[in-house]
Amino acid sequence: MNPYMFKPAQTIRILLLSIALGLSSGVVWAAYPDKPIKIIIGFPAGGPLDAHIRLLSDKLQSVLGQPVIVDYKAGAGGAVGAQFVMQSPADGYTVLLANTGTMVINPAIYTKSPYDTLKDFQPIARTAQQPLALIVNKDVSANTLKEFVAYAKANPGKLNYGSAGNGGISHLVPEMLKSETGIFMVHIPFKGSAPAFTDLIAGHVQFMAESVPQAANYAKQGKVKALAVTSAKRNPALPNTPTVLETGVANLEVVGFYGILAPKGTPPDVTNKLSQAFKETLESPEIQKKMIEQGADPAYLNADQFTKYLTAEMPRWAKAVKQAGAKLD
Repeated sequence: MNPYMFKPAQTIRILLLSIALGLSSGVVWAAYPDKPIKIIIGFPAGGPLDAHIRLLSDKLQSVLGQPVIVDYKAGAGGAVGAQFVMQSPADGYTVLLANTGTMVINPAIYTKSPYDTLKDFQPIARTAQQPLALIVNKDVSANTLKEFVAYAKANPGKLNYGSAGNGGISHLVPEMLKSETGIFMVHIPFKGSAPAFTDLIAGHVQFMAESVPQAANYAKQGKVKALAVTSAKRNPALPNTPTVLETGVANLEVVGFYGILAPKGTPPDVTNKLSQAFKETLESPEIQKKMIEQGADPAYLNADQFTKYLTAEMPRWAKAVKQAGAKLD
């Protein structure tokens, strides 16, 4: 009898033992991903981050072979969503789609930030860059940024500006404009861009600084007036709107960005799989065309590149926060 042959009962015992050993050692047998992936946004539905992921989701699902579910955890300039992901299992099935404010401004503007971007998260991919548009309610008697600054100086304390929440880029940029020009406006924070736009259109706030894709959509409908964009060059989505630098009103150049982050400790193979999926999605000619038409740049960075980018951005924004004098408890 062949000494290396096993009886059926012995074979079953060996297989069961192998499975038990695999489970006890934490081996993951299924290839990632084998179930839906949840993308958390720290703002309400209907805002620019929501529109961004909706544009990518069909292609992303096709690449990953699993459904992509978008969930909203709004509050504190995106910090509520960030904390939720930070505390989630580091398995690649719950990730964060965040913006400049959540990633690099919140840690600088809050005296006690609930998270540290680089210590508590694993950057996965940068997915877009885009400037902001400085916009006003259509009934404001100013058609240029220079006219608006003059109008604000003639009406001190009478103007409000809305933002997507304390600590975000839509909060900081108006503060930077105030610092540059000496105007005064009262900050009204909202729980996201969508409700802020509702009050801007209704005239409850008179001014906003918001991402170009969102702002251009409303400007083209005649619901708001776009006075300037914060990029170095004019934006294709608002070709007739000058840059802030062109207006000569302020030395203000700001480009925001979006990106995907996972909880710290997410396995490298999962990180790479997710990052590559976003790369393939953003390389789609159709998606690139739509993003550019809307005013965004499909500026992909992989996990390592995005980590280095965030490392460089954080001190730059900390300096901007200090110069604008914006601090929150």
